[in-house]
Amino acid sequence: MIPLTEWMRQHHGVAHSSTVRLAGYDAHAVRTAIASGAVTRVRRSWLVDIECSDERRQAAQAGGRVSCITAARELGLWTPDTACTHIAVPGTASRIGNAALIVHWGRGPIDVPSRSAEEPVLNVLFHAARCLEPERAVLIWESALRSGLVSAGQLERVAWHSERATRIAEVASSLSDSGLETRFVWITREIGVRVQQQIWIDGHPVDALIGERLVVQSDGFAHHSTAKDRRRDIRADARLTLLGYTVLRFDYHQLLFDPAGVQSIVRMAMAQGLHLRGARNRTGGR
Repeated sequence: MIPLTEWMRQHHGVAHSSTVRLAGYDAHAVRTAIASGAVTRVRRSWLVDIECSDERRQAAQAGGRVSCITAARELGLWTPDTACTHIAVPGTASRIGNAALIVHWGRGPIDVPSRSAEEPVLNVLFHAARCLEPERAVLIWESALRSGLVSAGQLERVAWHSERATRIAEVASSLSDSGLETRFVWITREIGVRVQQQIWIDGHPVDALIGERLVVQSDGFAHHSTAKDRRRDIRADARLTLLGYTVLRFDYHQLLFDPAGVQSIVRMAMAQGLHLRGARNRTGGR
């Protein structure tokens, strides 16, 4: 049997004492680990390894487990910035007076034992749907789809018992190449504009197409931050322009923090008929 400290690290550095016993570690092994300073006891029944993350330590101190944004970040999903730790606690837990914690009381679609330190990914998505603005929650869901942690079919079949989660499950699309593309679809849906995603034009994919001729490209930081990336984007825009398309390109700041500005630009382009074939001739273009 491996040392308790190594076992703890394999379990993200936190475990309920009953779980430790079930793993085969007796009281002597626990006392030895605590005496060495490698493990500490919190709330009498939780054990925390010295290398445990601050977020998981805070969750254990509150008798819960990391969830929502905090758990999504651990899973490597896209998450918005937050200074707080999000945790899920049993419905019978006492109220927690810690301003650094955002506590989730609702039951997710998967029942989790109160002594478990791990939150299933479906519950993570459930709490994100109930906690965040819909357009931000859907980015986390889309990221989970892209990473392969869940499938679109699974999301459709889950009994969410939450109107917001059910609605986001319907919207989250595995067609989006990035969370920003999902964000753009959400923004345009609010003004009644239909968007086609991942369309191929002249042998190349574009992020979105409105009507017949209005191409929209969503620029995340990761793939559009270098001079080489910029030259590639300029070549792509020129090629589409010469084929008779109008190209609108939005960066992550516009899509995340200025949705009204994005909507205004799209509306103005459509008011000029730029989404229609032959619009350039009708507006006096050469």
